[in-house]
Formats: sequence, structure tokens, C-alpha cells
Amino acid sequence: MEDNPEDLTERARKLFSGPVTFLKSAPALKFLPDPEVSEVAFCGRSNVGKSSLLNALTGRKAIARTSVTPGRTQELNFFDVGDPLQFRLVDMPGYGFAKAPPAVVEKWRRLVRDFLRGRVVLKRTLLLVDSRHGVKPVDAEMMQMLDEAAVGYRIVLTKADKIKASELEKVRAATIAEARKHPAAFPEVHVTSSEKGMGIEELRAAVLGDAEL
Repeated sequence: MEDNPEDLTERARKLFSGPVTFLKSAPALKFLPDPEVSEVAFCGRSNVGKSSLLNALTGRKAIARTSVTPGRTQELNFFDVGDPLQFRLVDMPGYGFAKAPPAVVEKWRRLVRDFLRGRVVLKRTLLLVDSRHGVKPVDAEMMQMLDEAAVGYRIVLTKADKIKASELEKVRAATIAEARKHPAAFPEVHVTSSEKGMGIEELRAAVLGDAEL
């Protein structure tokens, strides 16, 4: 669908201010919903601010549970956007959990890898990276997994209000440089703050544009 940026931003605003509802959690591939509409997935290290970003994008306070205990989301969580249904958001289980037993980590890896490789309706993945830390080794591992699955992804810097503007620009530049090394990564990096609303409108439009590909 051909839209100018202003039209896409306004359509995204209207769509996300309408119905956005939790559909189901899938602890294994056999529990996935039927692949009937486009999906845009969100992934990131535990405690990167994924739930807060989902809440900010959808204009809800608690559509995605935020937790002080990182790594609580160990399933694929699906959210329906629009009525009638337009597309789905997928909240993927967080990674980088230091205290998890090896069996739990392996189960996560298998679920995520198989989902990425086999989900034909998955249009885009958003990889969230904490602005205060930049791309860490576990993020680079996730980028490699996305590259191998040939899933196009956007890198989204979160918590941008938590560091100085000069430091933020350094992290953004370093993240862009890292993205250019990865075949499936977008060269553009989104800078966001769920708390301050920074970059949310632009990301919302990008999600809608991706879903309509």
C-alpha cells in the first residue's frame, strides 16, 4: 500500500488506538495460531524494556506485563491488532537470562529458531537493544540467528531517556555500524523511550508498514 509518511503515521495512530487484544501464549510450535494474517515480532534481552515498548506502541498501560523479574516471558505471546483483524504482534521470550538452567536455554533457543525459520506470515522482527549498553554479545547472537533464518529485522534502541544525548549518539552510530555487518538487518536504527514517548510514533508507522508488505 502506497502511503506518504504522514498518512502512514496517522493510520498507525488510529489503528493502535483501536482494539488491540491478547490472543494466546504458545509454549511450543503446535500451539501457534493459524497463519492467517501478517505478524511483526519483538525480541530482546531480558529487562530490555520490551513490555514497556509494547504498552507504549499500543497506548495501553498493561497489555504486555512488565515484570521486575527478567525472563518471565518464556512463551510466544500473540496480540490481535484491529477489528476486523489487521495483523498480529508477537512478543518473543527474552534472552540472556544468566540464571536459567541449560535445558531452559536450549528450549528457548529451539522454540525461537523454529518459529523464525518456519513462520511464513512473519513479516519483520524488531530487535530491542538497551541504549545504555549498546549491542552486547547476546544481542549479536540473536542477530546471527535472524540472519540465518533470513528474517528482516529492525534494531530498536530502548530507554534512550536514561543516558546523555552525546552518549546516545555514540551508541546509535555504533549500532548502525554493527547493523551494516548483518545481511538481514535494516541500516536504519530506531531510537525510543517508552517513558517519554520518544520515537514511538515513527516506530508505530514502521510496524504498520512492515505488516502490510
